[in-house]
Amino acid sequence: MSTVFAKLPLTALRTFESAARLGGFKAASDELAVTPAAVSHQIKRLESHLGLLLFQRSAQGVMLSEAGERLYRQVHQGLADLQRSLGELQPPCDRQQLTLTTTAAFASLWLIPRLGDFHRRHADIQVRVLTGSEVVDLQRDHSFDLALRAEFNPDPGLQRLPLLAEYFSVYTPPGWQEPPADQPLSLLAVPWVSVSGVIIDWPRWCALAGCEDWLQRARFHHYDDEHYALQAAAAGYGLVLASNVLVADSVRQGLLQPWREDVRLAAAQYSAVWLPGRQREPALRAFLDWLQGQLNT
Repeated sequence: MSTVFAKLPLTALRTFESAARLGGFKAASDELAVTPAAVSHQIKRLESHLGLLLFQRSAQGVMLSEAGERLYRQVHQGLADLQRSLGELQPPCDRQQLTLTTTAAFASLWLIPRLGDFHRRHADIQVRVLTGSEVVDLQRDHSFDLALRAEFNPDPGLQRLPLLAEYFSVYTPPGWQEPPADQPLSLLAVPWVSVSGVIIDWPRWCALAGCEDWLQRARFHHYDDEHYALQAAAAGYGLVLASNVLVADSVRQGLLQPWREDVRLAAAQYSAVWLPGRQREPALRAFLDWLQGQLNT
Protein backbone atom coordinates (compact mmCIF):
# COMPACT_ATOMS: atom_id res chain seq x y z
CA MET A 1 0.00 0.00 0.00
CA SER A 2 2.82 2.42 0.86
CA THR A 3 4.30 1.84 -2.61
CA VAL A 4 0.97 2.82 -4.19
CA PHE A 5 0.81 6.05 -2.18
CA ALA A 6 4.41 6.85 -3.07
CA LYS A 7 3.47 6.82 -6.75
CA LEU A 8 0.54 9.20 -6.37
CA PRO A 9 1.24 12.43 -8.33
CA LEU A 10 0.22 14.65 -5.40
CA THR A 11 1.68 17.89 -6.77
CA ALA A 12 -0.06 17.34 -10.08
CA LEU A 13 -3.35 16.54 -8.35
CA ARG A 14 -3.16 19.70 -6.23
CA THR A 15 -2.34 21.75 -9.34
CA PHE A 16 -5.23 20.15 -11.25
CA GLU A 17 -7.67 20.90 -8.40
CA SER A 18 -6.64 24.55 -8.35
CA ALA A 19 -6.92 24.98 -12.13
CA ALA A 20 -10.29 23.20 -12.25
CA ARG A 21 -11.70 25.16 -9.31
CA LEU A 22 -10.49 28.55 -10.57
CA GLY A 23 -11.24 27.89 -14.24
CA GLY A 24 -7.80 28.42 -15.75
CA PHE A 25 -4.06 27.85 -15.60
CA LYS A 26 -3.19 31.52 -14.99
CA ALA A 27 -5.48 31.76 -11.96
CA ALA A 28 -4.02 28.51 -10.62
CA SER A 29 -0.49 29.81 -11.10
CA ASP A 30 -1.36 32.91 -9.07
CA GLU A 31 -2.85 30.82 -6.25
CA LEU A 32 0.04 28.35 -6.17
CA ALA A 33 2.77 30.99 -6.72
CA VAL A 34 4.24 29.20 -9.75
CA THR A 35 4.39 30.05 -13.45
CA PRO A 36 1.55 29.18 -15.85
CA ALA A 37 4.05 26.96 -17.67
CA ALA A 38 4.61 24.99 -14.45
CA VAL A 39 0.86 24.53 -14.07
CA SER A 40 0.57 23.34 -17.67
CA HIS A 41 3.46 20.91 -17.11
CA GLN A 42 1.79 19.37 -14.03
CA ILE A 43 -1.54 19.01 -15.84
CA LYS A 44 0.13 17.28 -18.80
CA ARG A 45 2.00 15.03 -16.36
CA LEU A 46 -1.29 14.02 -14.72
CA GLU A 47 -2.98 13.45 -18.09
CA SER A 48 -0.08 11.20 -19.16
CA HIS A 49 -0.26 9.34 -15.85
CA LEU A 50 -3.99 8.68 -16.32
CA GLY A 51 -4.06 8.35 -20.08
CA LEU A 52 -6.96 10.80 -20.16
CA LEU A 53 -7.57 14.32 -21.46
CA LEU A 54 -8.63 16.39 -18.44
CA PHE A 55 -8.94 19.80 -20.11
CA GLN A 56 -10.18 20.83 -23.53
CA ARG A 57 -7.90 23.57 -24.81
CA SER A 58 -8.90 26.37 -27.19
CA ALA A 59 -7.93 29.91 -28.10
CA GLN A 60 -10.43 31.13 -25.48
CA GLY A 61 -8.81 29.15 -22.67
CA VAL A 62 -9.34 25.74 -21.07
CA MET A 63 -12.46 23.84 -20.04
CA LEU A 64 -12.80 20.62 -18.08
CA SER A 65 -13.52 17.52 -20.10
CA GLU A 66 -16.09 14.98 -18.92
CA ALA A 67 -13.31 12.94 -17.31
CA GLY A 68 -11.88 16.11 -15.80
CA GLU A 69 -15.24 16.95 -14.23
CA ARG A 70 -15.43 13.52 -12.59
CA LEU A 71 -11.87 13.69 -11.34
CA TYR A 72 -12.30 17.24 -10.04
CA ARG A 73 -15.23 16.28 -7.83
CA GLN A 74 -13.27 13.40 -6.32
CA VAL A 75 -9.98 15.27 -5.86
CA HIS A 76 -11.67 18.38 -4.49
CA GLN A 77 -13.60 16.40 -1.91
CA GLY A 78 -10.51 14.40 -1.00
CA LEU A 79 -8.37 17.49 -0.44
CA ALA A 80 -11.18 19.13 1.53
CA ASP A 81 -11.43 16.07 3.79
CA LEU A 82 -7.66 16.08 4.27
CA GLN A 83 -7.68 19.80 5.13
CA ARG A 84 -10.48 19.26 7.63
CA SER A 85 -8.61 16.32 9.22
CA LEU A 86 -5.47 18.41 9.59
CA GLY A 87 -7.52 21.20 11.15
CA GLU A 88 -8.93 18.84 13.74
CA LEU A 89 -5.39 18.05 14.90
CA GLN A 90 -4.65 21.70 15.66
CA PRO A 91 -5.09 23.08 19.18
CA PRO A 92 -8.62 24.46 19.72
CA CYS A 93 -7.33 28.01 20.18
CA ASP A 94 -6.03 27.91 16.58
CA ARG A 95 -9.41 26.89 15.16
CA GLN A 96 -11.62 29.57 16.74
CA GLN A 97 -11.99 31.65 13.61
CA LEU A 98 -15.07 31.90 11.42
CA THR A 99 -15.04 33.41 7.93
CA LEU A 100 -18.34 34.32 6.30
CA THR A 101 -19.44 36.02 3.12
CA THR A 102 -22.47 38.25 2.61
CA THR A 103 -23.48 41.44 0.83
CA ALA A 104 -22.31 44.84 2.04
CA ALA A 105 -25.93 45.90 2.62
CA PHE A 106 -26.83 42.91 4.78
CA ALA A 107 -23.57 43.24 6.70
CA SER A 108 -23.96 46.94 7.49
CA LEU A 109 -27.72 47.06 8.02
CA TRP A 110 -28.46 43.77 9.77
CA LEU A 111 -25.42 41.71 10.80
CA ILE A 112 -22.90 44.25 12.12
CA PRO A 113 -25.35 46.03 14.47
CA ARG A 114 -26.00 42.65 16.15
CA LEU A 115 -22.52 41.16 15.99
CA GLY A 116 -21.36 42.79 19.22
CA ASP A 117 -23.71 40.50 21.10
CA PHE A 118 -22.00 37.46 19.59
CA HIS A 119 -18.56 38.78 20.56
CA ARG A 120 -19.72 39.29 24.15
CA ARG A 121 -21.00 35.73 24.32
CA HIS A 122 -18.07 34.14 22.45
CA ALA A 123 -14.98 36.26 23.03
CA ASP A 124 -12.77 33.34 21.93
CA ILE A 125 -14.20 33.24 18.38
CA GLN A 126 -12.96 35.69 15.76
CA VAL A 127 -15.49 36.45 13.01
CA ARG A 128 -14.21 37.66 9.63
CA VAL A 129 -16.94 39.27 7.52
CA LEU A 130 -16.09 39.58 3.82
CA THR A 131 -18.61 41.36 1.62
CA GLY A 132 -19.26 41.36 -2.10
CA SER A 133 -22.04 41.27 -4.66
CA GLU A 134 -20.96 37.99 -6.28
CA VAL A 135 -22.27 34.72 -4.89
CA VAL A 136 -19.36 32.68 -3.50
CA ASP A 137 -19.37 29.03 -4.57
CA LEU A 138 -18.89 27.28 -1.23
CA GLN A 139 -18.41 23.96 -3.01
CA ARG A 140 -15.28 25.32 -4.68
CA ASP A 141 -13.99 27.93 -2.21
CA HIS A 142 -13.30 26.31 1.15
CA SER A 143 -11.86 29.49 2.65
CA PHE A 144 -15.41 30.40 3.73
CA ASP A 145 -17.24 28.61 6.54
CA LEU A 146 -20.61 30.23 5.97
CA ALA A 147 -22.60 32.45 3.63
CA LEU A 148 -25.49 34.73 4.57
CA ARG A 149 -27.43 35.32 1.40
CA ALA A 150 -30.80 36.10 -0.13
CA GLU A 151 -31.89 32.94 -1.92
CA PHE A 152 -34.38 32.63 -4.76
CA ASN A 153 -33.29 29.17 -5.92
CA PRO A 154 -31.67 27.32 -2.98
CA ASP A 155 -28.64 25.18 -3.76
CA PRO A 156 -29.59 21.57 -2.85
CA GLY A 157 -25.93 20.79 -2.20
CA LEU A 158 -25.79 23.09 0.83
CA GLN A 159 -27.31 22.94 4.28
CA ARG A 160 -29.17 25.99 5.48
CA LEU A 161 -30.75 27.82 8.37
CA PRO A 162 -33.69 29.97 7.14
CA LEU A 163 -33.38 33.43 8.66
CA LEU A 164 -35.76 36.05 7.29
CA ALA A 165 -38.40 36.15 4.54
CA GLU A 166 -37.84 39.31 2.50
CA TYR A 167 -40.37 41.62 0.91
CA PHE A 168 -40.26 45.23 -0.27
CA SER A 169 -42.52 48.00 1.02
CA VAL A 170 -42.53 51.78 1.11
CA TYR A 171 -41.05 53.55 4.14
CA THR A 172 -41.30 57.19 5.16
CA PRO A 173 -40.07 59.41 8.01
CA PRO A 174 -42.46 59.50 11.00
CA GLY A 175 -45.45 61.77 10.43
CA TRP A 176 -45.11 61.90 6.64
CA GLN A 177 -48.27 62.85 4.78
CA GLU A 178 -48.89 62.52 1.07
CA PRO A 179 -48.69 65.93 -0.67
CA PRO A 180 -51.61 67.22 -2.76
CA ALA A 181 -52.05 65.69 -6.21
CA ASP A 182 -50.75 68.83 -7.97
CA GLN A 183 -47.44 68.83 -6.08
CA PRO A 184 -44.30 66.79 -6.84
CA LEU A 185 -43.41 63.67 -4.90
CA SER A 186 -39.82 62.70 -4.06
CA LEU A 187 -39.06 58.99 -4.52
CA LEU A 188 -35.71 57.39 -3.72
CA ALA A 189 -34.62 54.69 -6.16
CA VAL A 190 -32.04 51.90 -5.69
CA PRO A 191 -31.14 49.39 -8.43
CA TRP A 192 -32.34 46.16 -6.80
CA VAL A 193 -30.65 43.34 -8.67
CA SER A 194 -31.99 39.79 -8.59
CA VAL A 195 -30.58 36.72 -10.37
CA SER A 196 -34.11 35.30 -10.41
CA GLY A 197 -35.47 38.04 -12.65
CA VAL A 198 -37.91 39.28 -9.98
CA ILE A 199 -38.60 42.97 -10.62
CA ILE A 200 -38.38 45.28 -7.62
CA ASP A 201 -39.02 48.88 -8.64
CA TRP A 202 -41.38 51.82 -8.18
CA PRO A 203 -43.55 51.19 -11.28
CA ARG A 204 -44.38 47.67 -10.08
CA TRP A 205 -45.15 48.82 -6.52
CA CYS A 206 -47.28 51.74 -7.76
CA ALA A 207 -49.28 49.43 -10.03
CA LEU A 208 -49.92 47.06 -7.12
CA ALA A 209 -50.89 49.92 -4.79
CA GLY A 210 -53.08 51.71 -7.33
CA CYS A 211 -50.81 54.76 -7.19
CA GLU A 212 -49.84 55.03 -10.86
CA ASP A 213 -50.34 58.81 -10.67
CA TRP A 214 -47.28 58.97 -8.39
CA LEU A 215 -45.07 58.19 -11.39
CA GLN A 216 -46.41 61.20 -13.29
CA ARG A 217 -45.34 63.67 -10.59
CA ALA A 218 -42.37 61.83 -9.16
CA ARG A 219 -38.96 63.36 -8.74
CA PHE A 220 -36.57 60.42 -8.56
CA HIS A 221 -33.36 60.54 -6.59
CA HIS A 222 -31.08 57.63 -7.45
CA TYR A 223 -28.69 55.85 -5.08
CA ASP A 224 -26.42 52.90 -5.83
CA ASP A 225 -26.37 51.66 -2.23
CA GLU A 226 -29.26 50.65 0.03
CA HIS A 227 -27.59 52.17 3.08
CA TYR A 228 -27.43 55.64 1.50
CA ALA A 229 -31.05 55.46 0.35
CA LEU A 230 -32.26 54.61 3.87
CA GLN A 231 -30.22 57.47 5.34
CA ALA A 232 -31.69 59.84 2.77
CA ALA A 233 -35.23 58.68 3.56
CA ALA A 234 -34.67 59.12 7.31
CA ALA A 235 -33.40 62.65 6.61
CA GLY A 236 -36.67 63.45 4.84
CA TYR A 237 -35.40 63.51 1.26
CA GLY A 238 -38.14 61.21 -0.03
CA LEU A 239 -39.90 57.88 0.21
CA VAL A 240 -37.89 54.70 -0.16
CA LEU A 241 -38.91 51.29 -1.51
CA ALA A 242 -36.89 49.06 0.77
CA SER A 243 -36.36 45.52 2.02
CA ASN A 244 -38.08 44.80 5.32
CA VAL A 245 -34.90 42.96 6.37
CA LEU A 246 -32.53 45.84 5.70
CA VAL A 247 -34.83 48.54 7.06
CA ALA A 248 -35.65 46.71 10.31
CA ASP A 249 -33.19 48.61 12.52
CA SER A 250 -34.28 52.00 11.13
CA VAL A 251 -37.90 51.14 11.93
CA ARG A 252 -37.02 49.90 15.41
CA GLN A 253 -35.11 53.13 16.11
CA GLY A 254 -38.07 55.24 14.96
CA LEU A 255 -36.20 56.72 11.98
CA LEU A 256 -38.60 55.27 9.41
CA GLN A 257 -42.08 53.81 9.37
CA PRO A 258 -43.94 51.64 6.85
CA TRP A 259 -46.54 53.26 4.62
CA ARG A 260 -49.21 51.05 3.04
CA GLU A 261 -47.46 48.06 4.59
CA ASP A 262 -50.13 45.78 3.13
CA VAL A 263 -48.69 46.44 -0.34
CA ARG A 264 -45.64 44.18 -0.56
CA LEU A 265 -43.40 42.94 -3.34
CA ALA A 266 -42.28 39.43 -2.39
CA ALA A 267 -38.56 38.84 -2.76
CA ALA A 268 -36.07 36.30 -1.43
CA GLN A 269 -35.47 34.14 1.62
CA TYR A 270 -32.44 35.16 3.65
CA SER A 271 -30.60 32.07 4.87
CA ALA A 272 -27.33 30.98 6.39
CA VAL A 273 -25.82 28.26 4.16
CA TRP A 274 -22.80 25.99 4.58
CA LEU A 275 -21.26 22.78 3.31
CA PRO A 276 -22.73 19.61 4.85
CA GLY A 277 -20.71 18.50 7.86
CA ARG A 278 -19.20 21.87 8.69
CA GLN A 279 -21.87 22.55 11.31
CA ARG A 280 -19.97 20.12 13.55
CA GLU A 281 -17.11 22.61 13.84
CA PRO A 282 -17.42 24.42 17.22
CA ALA A 283 -17.11 27.99 15.92
CA LEU A 284 -19.73 27.51 13.20
CA ARG A 285 -22.08 25.65 15.54
CA ALA A 286 -21.86 28.52 18.05
CA PHE A 287 -22.55 31.10 15.34
CA LEU A 288 -25.54 29.21 13.96
CA ASP A 289 -27.01 28.87 17.45
CA TRP A 290 -26.53 32.61 17.95
CA LEU A 291 -28.20 33.40 14.60
CA GLN A 292 -31.17 31.24 15.60
CA GLY A 293 -31.46 33.23 18.82
CA GLN A 294 -31.46 36.53 16.89
CA LEU A 295 -34.60 35.47 15.06
CA ASN A 296 -36.50 35.43 18.34
CA THR A 297 -35.48 38.92 19.49
